[in-house]
Formats: sequence, structure tokens, C-alpha cells
Amino acid sequence: MAAIDCGTNSIRLLIADIVGDRLVDVVRRMEIVRLGQGVDRTGRLAPEAIERTRVALADYAAVVRDLGASRVRMCATSATRDAANADEFRAMVLDTLGVLPEVVTGDEEARLSFTGAVRGLSAQAPYLVVDIGGGSTEFVVGSSSVDSAISVDIGCVRMTERHLHTDPPSSDEVAAATADITAAVDRALDAVGGRGAATLVGLAGSVATVAAIALGLTEYDPVRIHHSRVSYDEVAKITADLLEMTTAQRLAIPVMHPGRADVIGAGALVLRVIMERAGAGSVIASEHDILDGIAWSTASPS
Repeated sequence: MAAIDCGTNSIRLLIADIVGDRLVDVVRRMEIVRLGQGVDRTGRLAPEAIERTRVALADYAAVVRDLGASRVRMCATSATRDAANADEFRAMVLDTLGVLPEVVTGDEEARLSFTGAVRGLSAQAPYLVVDIGGGSTEFVVGSSSVDSAISVDIGCVRMTERHLHTDPPSSDEVAAATADITAAVDRALDAVGGRGAATLVGLAGSVATVAAIALGLTEYDPVRIHHSRVSYDEVAKITADLLEMTTAQRLAIPVMHPGRADVIGAGALVLRVIMERAGAGSVIASEHDILDGIAWSTASPS
């Protein structure tokens, strides 16, 4: 089966087989397309952002056809939920991929993320799973299944565009972003009962990049990142360092994806604030997330 996750910053493809109770990757791809460029300000998807996404999706569609995937499910998340011209995006996807994208709700996004993250995880439950995306962050609490979930608009792209305008950001800009993030995190933790969770699990590119830096990797290695544990002190130091760097300096970090360098400071800040407000001494980074959840749902449609 094939799963495609189109978020605010990236579009990702997973083609996998089911072997027993495991997903076995055939292809896993990611491209930074910044579909959510300017959506927080304009409420619309920019034409150039739709075109970048179309180019990447056309490549994915060719891979899906070549490998003969039996089922295809594409989910679009925060940026597309917020856009007044989402119909233009849907028409492009249908023309390029041959199926309509599902513009999932924040609640469904959270549940898919949880499903992908907790399969195969050996850690104390209940879990607080946080998926820090480009436009939103999902908070999910549960053990073997979801007990409560909420999505709030504090993604790394949205917070960068809203607050972090200079390079590097000023102390006033960081303070404004921190206040905005803190208010949203407190609201989310109250809604899902997140402060009572035994284990914090972090998903998506910002968390994985912070984990890779903490591990001292010289190149991005998803096997080493997956289920690595990063302490709050490490997250706090890495966040401070990233926010003091220029984009060019971040680009020089060996594990930094070029399309993430301008927004990683905001993503790390979201993670740091979540850990502070939840009282979490560490976070487990997971390379399995909403993309894996989409694949599982495609394998066993409800």
C-alpha cells in the first residue's frame, strides 16, 4: 500500500508491505515543498507552493505506479485545512495522483500520528505523543489506543512566519514566540490531560533533527534517531543554540535538511516549551508517525 502525508512544510511517501504485525518499508521519501508558505497571513495556498507540491507529487505518483501499490491514501493536514483555495489543491492532486486527498481534521491527524508512533514502542504508558508539524502540533494521550487528542496551530513554519522575522531572531521575537507557544501548549495539555503521562514521544522533522544533533551524528541516520531519548537539558541547550544561529550557520550542521534550516529554531522551541509545561525530563524521538498511521489505516480500512 502507499501512504502520502502532505503537511505545511513537507510531502512524504511511504510504500510498504505488511509482514505479520509490522510495516516493512519498500520506499520512504520526503521532499520539502513548503505548501503552507504564507497561509497564516493570507489564508490561501500560494500558486508557487502548489506548483512545488505538484512537481514532488508527480514524482511520487510515478513511483506508486511503477511499484504497483494496491491501495493509495493521501492525507493533507494543517495548511490545507486553513486555506480558502483548498479546492485548487484538491483538483491538482486528483489530476496528478489520480485520487483525491483527504483533508483530515486535527483530531484525525492526531489519531493517525499516535497509531504510527506507538506500535513497537517499549516504554511506560500512558504516552503523550506530540507531532510538531509546520502549521500545527498534535497532542495525543493514550496507552494502546487514543484517550484524548487535540491539534493547535503552533507549527514551526507558522511560528517562524508569525514571530521570527530577523536572522537570527531577536530576543523580543523569541519572547513573543515563546509566549504564543506557551499559551497554546497549556491549553492543549489541559485539554488532553497531558501532564499525567509517563512518557513523552516526539514526532516529525523538528524533533528528529534535535535528536540527531543531540546524538552528535555526522549524517542523518533514522535508525539511530528512532526511539533515542533526549533529555530536557539537551533540548534546552540545542534550542538556545539554534535560535542564536543564522540560517547559514544552521545549514552547516551536518544533519540539517536545507529546507528545514530557516524554521528549525521555532520547531525546537515548540519542543522545549512542551517539555517545560508537561514536566517531561526527556523525550523519545520516533521516526514512525502520521505517515505510518496512514499506511496502517490503508492496510485495514475502516
